[in-house]
Amino acid sequence: MTDAIRLEAGPSDAAEISVLGAELASWRCDGVELVWEPQREVWPQTAPLLFPVVGWTRDGIRVDGARYPLGLHGFARRKRFSAVERSQDRVVLALEEDEESRALYPFAFRLEAHFCLRPGELRVCLTAVNRDRRPLPYAVGLHPGFRWPLGGSASPHAIDFEAAERGEVPVIAPGGLLSSQRRAIPLEGRRLPLSAALLEKEALCFLDAASRRLLYDNGDGLALSVELEDFPHIALWSLPPAPFLCIEAWTGHGDPEDFSGDLYEKPSMRSLAPGESAAHVATFRLERRRAGE
Repeated sequence: MTDAIRLEAGPSDAAEISVLGAELASWRCDGVELVWEPQREVWPQTAPLLFPVVGWTRDGIRVDGARYPLGLHGFARRKRFSAVERSQDRVVLALEEDEESRALYPFAFRLEAHFCLRPGELRVCLTAVNRDRRPLPYAVGLHPGFRWPLGGSASPHAIDFEAAERGEVPVIAPGGLLSSQRRAIPLEGRRLPLSAALLEKEALCFLDAASRRLLYDNGDGLALSVELEDFPHIALWSLPPAPFLCIEAWTGHGDPEDFSGDLYEKPSMRSLAPGESAAHVATFRLERRRAGE
């Protein structure tokens, strides 16, 4: 099996998923390439999966009094997944614990990444399974980098939220931790105009977002719709002037700057009972819109 699995749905839709990290490497939809072409010197990834934590940790994690050196976004993005189901338009990739993962995260788990391609749509489901004898604390996240400009448009781009969001976001403290301070962002109702200046100060983190759907609008009749199921947090991140925008979906978030407790106590972590599983879904759709819509 090659390192990239190709999915096809009709004559104009194709996607490639790498078994390394179960990472979406490309998605061409109705003739439009949506995933950015990585630049190693800027950001060498395209759409890493985040597990078993999201964001930065404060000097690793602590479990039952022991410290483990688990860092930014966990380890799943650096692990090779196994393909357990595969068809022309669908693949299921799975990762289970090993000696290396236990040195960072002392739990038995299974993480499945389901990719389903349809004309105009890509559905991604992350399923966490507790294979341990004790509760499993975890967080998962999607971190796809989409092209900016989208579809080559020279018009101003924006994010349109489904519901009203707060006009301020947490300040990112040194070490990537979440500060209790907040900074204002230029929301115009439910619309957030995008600019390099807006995104040069680290990620915009919408914690416990009101919206379950948003649109990434290229201002020229093309938009990418993002619908989320059981992903309560949304983040926007880029490295201007690099030509990408990450629209991230998280179940958890990074450590607050004053947090030093056990992983079971970390804010926004989920906990699965032994044998329990949970699914978290994001559906991406390309929409062509008429002027004024």
